[in-house]
Amino acid sequence: MSATTISKSVFLAATPDVIWTYLTEQKKLGQWFHPSSADLTEGHDYELMQSQQDGSTKKVCWGKVVSMDKPHSMEWTFTITPLAGAMTTVHWKLEAISGGTRLTLTHEGISDAAGDSAMGLLLALDKGWDEHFMSMRTAIAEE
Repeated sequence: MSATTISKSVFLAATPDVIWTYLTEQKKLGQWFHPSSADLTEGHDYELMQSQQDGSTKKVCWGKVVSMDKPHSMEWTFTITPLAGAMTTVHWKLEAISGGTRLTLTHEGISDAAGDSAMGLLLALDKGWDEHFMSMRTAIAEE
């Protein structure tokens, strides 16, 4: 694993099947991450949107769902505007534990995609994933 790979785990009080819906379903993605233009499906492109102050929406991240093994793992290509279309890879791993799920994210390829801007982008993505995981925990607790 590269020194510039982000790896995070979070423990969630829900089954892997429930967590899977938060990773793949259009409406549930919007509860913790960004709304999707559609449910995520293997082999298909995805776009995650963000509402703007003027009421419009803007594409904030996008890529392709490379593989899905419901409810155990998933892999996406992933990019954001600062990467100018260069792709990174996000791996999701769901492990059933007593009373819930351990969800692990591995986000790699950032330094290759970002070049000299890698550190600033690593800091922003690292912070962003922390915030999104906190939002996921809240959304699941409200279910």
